Amino acid sequence: MAENSGSILVVGGGISGLTTALEAAETGYEVFLVEKNPYLGGRVAQLNQYFPKLCPPSCGLEINYRRIKDNPNIKVMTLAQVEEVHGTPGSYDVSVKVSPRYVNENCTCCGDCEKVCETEVSSEFNFGMNKIKGAYLPFEMAFPSRYVLSPQIIGTEDAKRCKEACKYDAVDLDMESEIINLKVGAIVWATGWEPYDASRIDNLGFGRYPNIVTNMMMERLASPNGPTKGKILRPSDSKAPESIAFVQCAGSRDENHLPYCSYICCMASLKQATYIREQYPDTKVCIFYIDVRAPGQRYEKFYQKIKEDENVSLIKGKVAEVQEAENGNITVVAENAVTGEKIQQTAEMVVLATGMQPSAAVKKLPADLTYNEDGFIINDFEKGGMFAAGCANKPADVVSSNQNATGMALKAIQTLKN
Repeated sequence: MAENSGSILVVGGGISGLTTALEAAETGYEVFLVEKNPYLGGRVAQLNQYFPKLCPPSCGLEINYRRIKDNPNIKVMTLAQVEEVHGTPGSYDVSVKVSPRYVNENCTCCGDCEKVCETEVSSEFNFGMNKIKGAYLPFEMAFPSRYVLSPQIIGTEDAKRCKEACKYDAVDLDMESEIINLKVGAIVWATGWEPYDASRIDNLGFGRYPNIVTNMMMERLASPNGPTKGKILRPSDSKAPESIAFVQCAGSRDENHLPYCSYICCMASLKQATYIREQYPDTKVCIFYIDVRAPGQRYEKFYQKIKEDENVSLIKGKVAEVQEAENGNITVVAENAVTGEKIQQTAEMVVLATGMQPSAAVKKLPADLTYNEDGFIINDFEKGGMFAAGCANKPADVVSSNQNATGMALKAIQTLKN
């Protein structure tokens, strides 16, 4: 492996990373796929449905997982992060740190370790909306299909109980971090995005009022494997909401937060309006927006269809603030940009359409990369060697990310050919 510079490293196992890895591997190249989480799938795995067909993530991910299993050219490393990159296009030396999972490949997902584990930890997959056991399967169709022990239980009686309960000798409490050195010819950074931290937006009340959630939290609430098993319920009292307000551009197009449009937020809120209308036909939905971005004919048709729903209203106006009303309700204060009047509308629940921030803006990558002022990686095709795919390069939906990732796989292959 150390002598082989004809390999490709893909950093990030979300939809862009999966596509890049598969496209390159299926043309015969050796691919190393590195993912920091204990599972592949990225943000798509956390969605309830995604465009264009409004299908669940299991639809597309299951196919990609099968392609990975069937392709010996792909080597997957989860709980892994790139530590160092040195070299030039065609010849990079990369150090990858792999953290311990404490569960080896003997795991059959029987769940015996989870049953005996008493410690509960916050679920990162569900954005902290519920607790899970310290021994857990990230989600039902996680790949690799293997349990994980939280570092929080290592060294405790819970860890010992997990080991004793496993009849397959899959729990390995002696696992340690290791450094793996790779020699690759090209690197594709598919490091994805983070939901913007809504608690930083002082005027929108997230973190102060329990019935204000983000758009990604709404995806988890609507998901059958989410914290409420797919029922959209108010966090404060588990009540089925009779009214919901969406606040668009929460942190986006704001020089104090994210100065750019995040591309997906409008369509995400329109999609989530369909979740609510399907579950609660009488619930009123109000969407406060600056501009509606529905890129392409298919999205425009979807937007027009939502507009025709008599229980959905769209108000053009930027929300100035939110206030807590009685019974845990939330009052949204905005100015109607069309009529000029000040609006105060009370809803039982509020969803903030927070923007996407590139992961590289939160934590810079250990490589010689160029970023724009917002933290997105700028592709230098003339230099070659390293490329950014999907939302590491710019805000994008699933379809655009897949198209872009296919192109970056070709760019990586061209680096090896030159």
